[in-house]
Amino acid sequence: MTSAVFGAAAAEPLGETPTPLVRVRDLGIRHDGATHAAPAAATFDVARGEVVLLLGPSGAGKSTLALALDGLIPHAVPATLEGSVLIDGLDTAVTPVAELSTRVAMVFQDPDAQLVTGTLLDEVAFGPENLRLPVDEVLARAEDALRRVGLWERRTENPDCLSGGGRQRLAIACALAMGSPLLVLDEPTANLDPRGIEEVYAALGELVAAYDRAIVLVEHNLDAATAITDRVVVLDHAGRTVADGSVDEVLRGRADELHAMGVWLPVSTLAALRLRDAGWPLDPLPLDPAELHAALETMDAPPPAAAPAPPPAAAPAQAPAAEASPDAVHNSVSSPPETPTQPDSAPGDARRRNAEPLIRVRGLRTRRGKTEILHGVDLDVAAGEFVAIVGANGAGKTTLLQSIAGVVPVPRGQVSVGGTDIARTDLRTLSRRIGFVFQNPEHQFIAHTVYDELAHGLRLQRLPEAEVRERAFDVLRRFGLEDQADVHPFLLSGGQKRRLSVGTALVAGAPVLALDEPTFGQDRARADELLTLLQGLNRDGTTVLVVTHDMQLVTEYAHRTVIVGDGRIVADAPTPDVFADEALLRTAGLRLPPLRRAFAGLTRHPSLAAVTRLADLAGAAGIAGGITAGTSDGSATGGAS
Repeated sequence: MTSAVFGAAAAEPLGETPTPLVRVRDLGIRHDGATHAAPAAATFDVARGEVVLLLGPSGAGKSTLALALDGLIPHAVPATLEGSVLIDGLDTAVTPVAELSTRVAMVFQDPDAQLVTGTLLDEVAFGPENLRLPVDEVLARAEDALRRVGLWERRTENPDCLSGGGRQRLAIACALAMGSPLLVLDEPTANLDPRGIEEVYAALGELVAAYDRAIVLVEHNLDAATAITDRVVVLDHAGRTVADGSVDEVLRGRADELHAMGVWLPVSTLAALRLRDAGWPLDPLPLDPAELHAALETMDAPPPAAAPAPPPAAAPAQAPAAEASPDAVHNSVSSPPETPTQPDSAPGDARRRNAEPLIRVRGLRTRRGKTEILHGVDLDVAAGEFVAIVGANGAGKTTLLQSIAGVVPVPRGQVSVGGTDIARTDLRTLSRRIGFVFQNPEHQFIAHTVYDELAHGLRLQRLPEAEVRERAFDVLRRFGLEDQADVHPFLLSGGQKRRLSVGTALVAGAPVLALDEPTFGQDRARADELLTLLQGLNRDGTTVLVVTHDMQLVTEYAHRTVIVGDGRIVADAPTPDVFADEALLRTAGLRLPPLRRAFAGLTRHPSLAAVTRLADLAGAAGIAGGITAGTSDGSATGGAS
């Protein structure tokens, strides 16, 4: 795109350097109780009308830096701040937050942290009302913002009635209504379905086109973000600025370096790195499916020895995958598949084919208050399956997962795990059968230190303290949290909180793990580590249920995919069959994964159309999101973007 900074600079007199809207110099922030600063030495500018993408591994201090931009650090969040942050010439360290709010609008990583009123309309109007704007202007701003995020028709509802993704869109609308020259967005699409992501970035694109708002964007989903980004700033593990340049200079020119650092890259770029390593002359690297598709149509394939291998054959299900018809995908509730089509072969496949289901759901009707969310759902899950539950925001995915895990009350006789009716089971017994990870990690923290958070569930089982300590520290080491053992969970970064929440579910050794958006807030390296761990546990027999909006993750890992729509299961089939039906996905508010979009319809290399996973691309170990193809059973290890 044409850089917005050029558009903004055009209004400046010739020969004068435009004054940046944001100036950050040697910024170091240390939270009370923390042992080190994160960020440690961040330096960058943001011009008026410019979109800056802030990247870095988990724990680098991206969200903390975002809070410093609107003055919440140090005024509301206790922390020691070194260096300086100037917003429109105002020093945020000494300028009241109320004054800064006219210049900076913020969308937090957790939308629940900023929703305070009883209706959507009141929520969006709250900020402009506090600016003492005329009523007509307040209402006009609120309506425009709600329409931009697709929530105007629900304006009279309580925010508590929205799904996680709905609340995320509401928080974005609140920020848009403020009309501030700077918009700070911390993971704005983390809880959104693919259609919601398109809507949000379309709205942001309109703002960018007007050249009247600057945006600082902390985002892991780069497949959508790069289209509106002018500049990329990268923090390293220590929270120091190590890259600051255009999208081409940073994401294309330093992709290998960012990959090694554990920073997310677009899926198409990860695929291109693997293909390039296999001999495909992809230079410059593509950033989206259309660029990868176009580049492949212009080049010859490398010699056969280096060409991508075809995807591994799927395990037989009710019918071979090649013979499955689109109609079979929809025949879900009455006849669930007996055996999943698996991304990789795993021990125990034969034992699972005819086994009694470990999880049995029959006629499930779950209510939240007076509203029925699930309408007579039937579902079986065999021991050892890896099942993805997907669907649009508000479809009922999280409610289904929480119902299975006993997090929300369900009627007796409708959900059983391992033959035990969860409605008749006490929480201590249930925690030994199924571990649950919330969409928002903070919703499950109850202890004052990271160590005690992990130890709590083990102590409930009355294990010896020596065993509790051994198992807790094993999880701390696995997830890179050993040096945070004595830190309060609420002082962790967003990514660290997510790892801790997953660790609390893993530490008890339950045979079933249910995870709601497990990679939210994670950098690529930590997401790889988590998914590799889940895949290993699954291969050893642990049943894994995952709710996610990441379609590439689903294709990489899930044996079977269940689509939920309007509180009902609308599709339940082996993952390749579900993603072969684009019409079904669009009807459900979903989209094809980036890799499928890139390879679909290739005329010069039609064999690539069968490739759906990064793990199916031949290449040197360590490329493409940490995925390698060297395991003896042909499985993929590492993560998807």
